[in-house]
Amino acid sequence: MSAKSDQALGPDLAQGVALETLKDGEIFGGHVGDDAVILVRLGEEILAIGGTCTHYNGPLSKGYRDGETVTCPWHHACFSLRTGEALRAPAFSPVDCWTTEQRDGKVYVKEKTKHPSLASPPAIGHGEDPKQVVIVGGGAAGFASAEMLRRRGYGGSLTVLSADTDAPYDRPNLSKDFLAGSAPESWLPMRSPKFYERKDIALHLQTTVDHIDRQARTVVTDDGRSFGFDRLLLAPGAEPVRLSVPGADQPHVFTLRSLADSRAIIQVANTARSAVVVGAGFIGLEVAASLRARKIDVHVVAPDRQPLEKVLGPELGGHVRSLHEKQGVTFHLGDSVTAIEANRVRLAGGSLLPADLVIVGIGVRPRTALADEAGIATDNGILVDEHFETDCPGIFAAGDAARWPDQIAGRRIRVEHWVVAERQGQVAALNMLGERKAFRDVPFFWSAHYASTIRYVGHAAHWDAVEIDGDLKAGSAAVRYLEGATTVAVAGIGRDRAVLRAAVTLENAGGAS
Repeated sequence: MSAKSDQALGPDLAQGVALETLKDGEIFGGHVGDDAVILVRLGEEILAIGGTCTHYNGPLSKGYRDGETVTCPWHHACFSLRTGEALRAPAFSPVDCWTTEQRDGKVYVKEKTKHPSLASPPAIGHGEDPKQVVIVGGGAAGFASAEMLRRRGYGGSLTVLSADTDAPYDRPNLSKDFLAGSAPESWLPMRSPKFYERKDIALHLQTTVDHIDRQARTVVTDDGRSFGFDRLLLAPGAEPVRLSVPGADQPHVFTLRSLADSRAIIQVANTARSAVVVGAGFIGLEVAASLRARKIDVHVVAPDRQPLEKVLGPELGGHVRSLHEKQGVTFHLGDSVTAIEANRVRLAGGSLLPADLVIVGIGVRPRTALADEAGIATDNGILVDEHFETDCPGIFAAGDAARWPDQIAGRRIRVEHWVVAERQGQVAALNMLGERKAFRDVPFFWSAHYASTIRYVGHAAHWDAVEIDGDLKAGSAAVRYLEGATTVAVAGIGRDRAVLRAAVTLENAGGAS
């Protein structure tokens, strides 16, 4: 949504609005010229900031206020009402701040103000200030950590070692709009190449780390280069699980993890008439939707009774299935692939499915080999404390490979969500600078299925009951997952503010900082 489309939701704030129309703590949306602006009254004070999220232009007028922050309803980027700073990913750029004036019972928005300096001197908790920080991984956590280090005024050497062929990009889009052909590749980079030059971030692409020398405090790459560190962040992410059946190594069989993967799939999809998606998880179903947008016949094969049943339960999983079936996707549930041939897939149940293209989405595994070889504790992920520090002082881990003690779940968890990885990278950056900030964010993800988007907060590895408020078929419902009497997660379709409120409630229950 653009600023111009958002302005239609409210009045021209430069002409003033009656003070009595601003309810304490509520968001009031309007515009100044072509700029969307929101007002929030906090007691006698009126705060005004830009009303368009800097992530994907979501309308902050429809967001949720908590204290002196506002959260975007689309992807839960969080901004300061006082400074405009993007406090929590997935947004990294601030929104504008505006001055206000009260006179004659009205509030007028006047002009944009300069953003205050966000940098604060590092407060180091491990002795000397870090002169060298190395980040292994150029994904969500790695990028967010590097960006936050520079945002907070870290001036030492900063090196990012990434095995990817491309600079950090928006991975969620790979299975959504980009794969569907409705988003250009120019949308994907997290930042332009000039950003890394301007921030003096040494980004090394196509670089594989061979090992970590804990005694020498160095990271050694497979081509023999050595990078010294005072602080090290391991953000290697996860790797797709491969299908081990005859024919799985053929050139028309893909997994989807990188931009290069998505480009390769698109190249084949341009001429494909039929596709088989193996796996009915989020990636598999988003791929199915994107391929249907390209008018390709799609079959989804999975052993499950319902798509996403293990994550969302049978009711919401069944609803998602119906969304796909209405768009022409054919499901083969309770079945599995036994062989992939040149232009077809053979199933255990005996079916033969036409397949010019096969995409495997059956899960991922955390990349822990570097940590294992370095003697850093792992167990279904790299084990970290609430500050994302491993059992080796000065070495941190974040993102899909990190397993941390979650205050809400009351146990260690590892979550493979983009926004979670970004926020972990941000908190790890602060802690590498000595802030000792505990991670208290509630996990969040979104998943798009045609015109419906599921937003989910919390983490329900298992649950005792599911409560549905609303009508799934009508596209407006909030689904609560309970352990005993405790809500551990909430999913919503068409209930953005309800999901935002649930996130705040869950964080407060977990002792959010």
